[in-house]
Amino acid sequence: MIYSLGVRTVDGTAAAPTWEIRTGATPGRAKLLEVGVFLVAATASELGLGRPAAMGTAPTAPVDVLPAEPTDAIAAGVVQSAVAWGGAPTIPAAFLRRISLPATIGTGVIWTFPKGITIPVSNSLVLWNIGTNSLLDAYAVVEI
Repeated sequence: MIYSLGVRTVDGTAAAPTWEIRTGATPGRAKLLEVGVFLVAATASELGLGRPAAMGTAPTAPVDVLPAEPTDAIAAGVVQSAVAWGGAPTIPAAFLRRISLPATIGTGVIWTFPKGITIPVSNSLVLWNIGTNSLLDAYAVVEI
């Protein structure tokens, strides 16, 4: 089943997480198929996507992904998105993808993963602010 969600990030601070895609304990794992990120302000930005050393804790108002097919309902908390935390995710040891974007509103990138990137049980992927960045409009497409 395919699910997706669009968000606006709330933190452009350098060396900090800006967005996390999280899995719960049930049904187990999800596959990230696509991520798009686009600048909201004219601020040159450098971003990385990776697996945090530790996922965030106590996310503030996490949001469940939405089904592409309305009849494909899943329980709350299976795959969620978070942009703020009680304890933020930690920096990935390495990034799966990185990009530097020019200071142009609306510029961005769409990363596709044809076979998907697995997000294991109770784990996450994080979009990381490598530099001081613009806020972002972002989306993710996952398969559960």
